[in-house]
Parts: sequence; C-alpha cells; structure tokens
Amino acid sequence: MFCNRQKAAFTLIEILIVIAIIAILAALLLPALSTAKAKGLRISCMNNLRQIGVGCQVYAADNDGRLVENWPYALVPSLETNCWMHGNMRSSFDATNQGLLRTGKLFPYANNPNSYHCPADRSTARDVATAGNGSAPRVRSYSMNSWMGSRYMENERPPFNQRPYRTFVRDSELNAATPANLFVIADEHEVTIDDAFFLIPMNDTDIFINYPGTRHDRGYALSFADAHVEHYKIRDPSSKGPAQGNYNPTNSDWVRLKQVTTIR
Repeated sequence: MFCNRQKAAFTLIEILIVIAIIAILAALLLPALSTAKAKGLRISCMNNLRQIGVGCQVYAADNDGRLVENWPYALVPSLETNCWMHGNMRSSFDATNQGLLRTGKLFPYANNPNSYHCPADRSTARDVATAGNGSAPRVRSYSMNSWMGSRYMENERPPFNQRPYRTFVRDSELNAATPANLFVIADEHEVTIDDAFFLIPMNDTDIFINYPGTRHDRGYALSFADAHVEHYKIRDPSSKGPAQGNYNPTNSDWVRLKQVTTIR
C-alpha cells in the first residue's frame, strides 16, 4: 500500500521574508567588513613605515651616527646616487622598477620591497606624468622629510631663505628637538609623489607642494626619528587634496605638519 504524502515547501511569502532578512544582515555587515578591511590596510601601512624607521636607525648606528642621505633628484641629480632611495614615481619606467629600490642606500637595512609601498595605494604606471601605459602598481608610496639627511634646505634651497630652521644630518643633532617630535618618512599622495624628497618649505612658499596621502580615512602616517609611527587625520575643511598655491599658511593640517618637520 502506498501513502500519498505532500512534501513540505516554503511559501512565496516565507521565501521573500528570508531574502529580506539576508538583505538586512548584509546591509549591516558590509560596512563593518569594509571598515575592518580599511583598518587592516592602515595598520599594514604603519607597519611598513615602522620597518623603514627602524632601518634608518640601524643605518645611522652602522655609519657613525650619520643619517641616510636625502636629496631632491630633479635639482641635484649627481647627489641622488647616494640617496636613501632612487627613482621618480612620475616616470613610467621608474614607477614600476623594483631595482631602483634595491640600489637605495637604505635598502640593506629595510630589504623588503613591499615595505616601500602602501597597500592602499592603487596608482599604477598609467597614472604618472609621463603617460605610462602599464597596469603594474607603483613600487613606492613614501618619501623622506626634506629637512633630514642633507643641508639642502638650509644652504641650497633656491630662492627662499630657509636658514632660521635646522637641517639634520647626524642622529646627535636630532636631540635638539628630541627624535620623537620630528618625522622622517611620510606616506605621500599619489598625485604629488615624484622623487623620495618630501618638500616642506617652512616659510610657507609652495604650501603642500608635496601632499600627504589621504588613503586611510582621510589620514596619513608618519614615521618619526625614534621609529614610532603616528596616524594624522586631515581635519581642516580647506584641505581638499593636492592644489599647489591654493592653501593658506594658517591651514591647521599644514601647521601641524610643520610642527613635526624641523625646529629653529
């Protein structure tokens, strides 16, 4: 004898309710997942800068207290050969050339090529000034404080007198301001990054000629001379990105950056 059993099934209303619940849960979870991912990228970037900062300290210890050299490539190409880092991120060839990282004076002390690239930096060779046509990511996202590693800003920076402020070429000179109060390496914006020289004119000419990266919740990271790393949030409403010549010297983000750049 066979019994006819009617199979249980979801009604259309029940299916719609389940779909609605899934959609609500997804709406609640996706922002949290996105926030967690962004936080992970920020932590990874800060770890990169910490490794580079430690490398700078070890370099100085191995070189009689001398800081690793830092020169602007465009204006002093002959000195750039001894620089902490080589390559111009506005050149499509340089922007994707890991070999230039390896020839930098700091590389033996921070020898992971990935440490020089912010994981949130999506810029590629297509984005550089020389109209590169490759899709490979740039190899470097970070630059060094222009007041560190040479006397350029004090003696050679034309045509502005920068002498009231100090440059630093030895670790002992950092004690005047304490190493924890001066940054060495900055996460730079993909629009302004070129050589590895983060130019900050203390006399307010060319404000934000090199602009900090804003890839981490409108904020950027700085590695200080004692190798600790801080996240700086962009707060001034007028700080809307790279726009040379459009900033007021009282811009709070500019003032804050100058405060950790050098001293008189």
